[in-house]
Amino acid sequence: MTFQRIMGIEVSDNNQYDIYREQMEPLLLKAGGAFGYDFKIEQVLRSKTNNPINRVFTIEFPSQQIMDVFFTSDEYIVIRDNHFDKSVSSKTVIALFATDD
Repeated sequence: MTFQRIMGIEVSDNNQYDIYREQMEPLLLKAGGAFGYDFKIEQVLRSKTNNPINRVFTIEFPSQQIMDVFFTSDEYIVIRDNHFDKSVSSKTVIALFATDD
């Protein structure tokens, strides 16, 4: 079983976002997580939010508890503060769900 999150974000600085991904992915893999899908979006045809979205991706973890610990860890927060917050102008959680692999 895995716990997955589908995210829609608006990347406003691709260089900073690339640095964010490069620095956080080793932490993600160490926690047993991974990115599943990753799309750059040209046009949103329908949305339940007013937040702009130009990127959609899935991120998965062995459990919700592991995901929660990952996103609140001091090491992740430093990377988020230094790169994610400077490169992403909006974020939308599209879905959270558990799957049977």
